[in-house]
Amino acid sequence: MKILAVDTATPWQSVAILDDQRVVARRDQDAGRSHSKLLLPAIDELFAESGLSLKQLEGLVVSIGPGSFTGLRVGLATMLGFRTITGLPLAVVPTLEGLAWNLRGASTPLCPVLSSRRDEVYWAVFRWVTDNLIERVIPEQVGPPSTLAGMLAGPTVMMGQGWEVQEAAIRNSLARSVKLTAAPAHAMKPSAVSVGLAGMARLRSGDVAGLGISPLYIQQSEAELKYEQSGGVSPVARRQERVAKKLGARMARIRVGESERRIRTRGNKT
Repeated sequence: MKILAVDTATPWQSVAILDDQRVVARRDQDAGRSHSKLLLPAIDELFAESGLSLKQLEGLVVSIGPGSFTGLRVGLATMLGFRTITGLPLAVVPTLEGLAWNLRGASTPLCPVLSSRRDEVYWAVFRWVTDNLIERVIPEQVGPPSTLAGMLAGPTVMMGQGWEVQEAAIRNSLARSVKLTAAPAHAMKPSAVSVGLAGMARLRSGDVAGLGISPLYIQQSEAELKYEQSGGVSPVARRQERVAKKLGARMARIRVGESERRIRTRGNKT
């Protein structure tokens, strides 16, 4: 199964094209707050490198949150735009679960942690049942590091940028009987490859995103609160429409070019 996977939930932007377990092409970069400018060019680079096009894919996967409000909106709206123009099925993967897939098959419970606002963190705890089956022990939470520490009851592998920033605060509130270890450096950042593998399993089982899908925020942003008050069009819907228009224009140019080539070919034969 060939898929395009995207993770824009944090400043670390990751995009990849997978063919089953094989990584066909990938791009990882520190996007800061510039996902809206950098995401489509990064995807274009993947298609150029792989020689593939959107119409040759079999599915789309995107990280759904929690994370950066702006990043989540950009990633989801872009992939919804792709779905609109191609009709490809779209699977969504919770960001913390995608991080846990960085250590696929681990024998110890995993606690991915992402930074939130006001010195709070997002976290959840996962446990691998088999190499292909992961279960959520503690669902997605948001709160101060002390609350996270109080919910850990046994040996746990910690991972993610939130852990790197708040390690001292978490350890200071931790029960002495609880042992924490840090994940390897390569597993600390979000990965579109991991998100893609998690999403591929969903696509194969028919677990696809519905029409009303929205980011998993855990807490509301000021922009979302204003949107609810105004009754206007959501930022996700606006970007989805823009992406669909751009892709429609691009595919129309491709079709015109193919038609012109066929006309020239017939003319040469005559």
